Amino acid sequence: MSHANARLTVHGRWLLVQRVRVHGRPVAHVARELGVSRQCAHRWVSRFDAEGMAGLVDRSCRPHRSPRATSPQQVAVVLAERARARRGPDELSRLTGVPARTISRILRRAGVGYLWACDPVTGEMIRASKTTARRYEHDAPGDLVHVDVKKIGRIPDGGGWKAHGRAAGSTSRRRNTRIGFDYVHSAVDDHSRVAYSEILPDEKGPTCAGFIDRALDHFAGLGAPVRAVLTDNHWSYAKSLDLRTVLAGHHAEHWFIKPHCPWQNGKVERFNRTLAGEWAYRRAYLSNNERTAAFTTWLEYYNTGRHHYAVGAAPITRLSPT
Repeated sequence: MSHANARLTVHGRWLLVQRVRVHGRPVAHVARELGVSRQCAHRWVSRFDAEGMAGLVDRSCRPHRSPRATSPQQVAVVLAERARARRGPDELSRLTGVPARTISRILRRAGVGYLWACDPVTGEMIRASKTTARRYEHDAPGDLVHVDVKKIGRIPDGGGWKAHGRAAGSTSRRRNTRIGFDYVHSAVDDHSRVAYSEILPDEKGPTCAGFIDRALDHFAGLGAPVRAVLTDNHWSYAKSLDLRTVLAGHHAEHWFIKPHCPWQNGKVERFNRTLAGEWAYRRAYLSNNERTAAFTTWLEYYNTGRHHYAVGAAPITRLSPT
């Protein structure tokens, strides 16, 4: 098999050599017939004379030495940081000083999977996913806010199975034990990616309406009054009279995604995955209160300190004049 950019295959090079060496034709004439330069034709003839048929096979383009190649020590640092922090190339570049494009090649050569395909707890490859190149972003903060709820299991006092193993965390022999769930309500601005979130006890209509009311007040306080809210078709959004009243009071439209198409609400869905990987399941908490207390700190970091790849900086920078 010839090189991807080669004008002639190995068989074509053999025809060239035959016409020159066997038939005695001029190199320039044969080169013109086969669509290559005279220099290229002379090269293949010379290689055949020196090496025989082996000289017509492609040679590696890899240089004999690469003085600017990434050192094995840097490669080891990148792989160690990826295993520790479980971040993408852009964030790893800030942690290691290695360019993001170089980090991508290092991870692919080492067989390290993409973050979306890995378990957020262990970092192991667990899934495949369909990706899309169809992306959009509204022009100004407040043009659209994505809203969704992430349900996560509560943690019993002393820690659950993530802290003590599956056997210790099992409640199969204690049928009356009910731990329940926390509901993380989140609103993400489409343009800036600034997020507002609260951990609430349920996802009923009045609860969702109250959250959206406070979220819209929050974005208005940041100088980005919301013009439209995008949600899925859950009954707590679609059938809630409380929510209609709240949106009318803020003069905001209510948009719904197409049924069974969660990627249309992708910015908040991606935020849910980020909070799951970087907060909810990032470490083994010993109580639900401990995890809840950590959420406020993480959310502040997400908005003001964490580099967002789509924004090119922390999300709050798209709202702040500085």
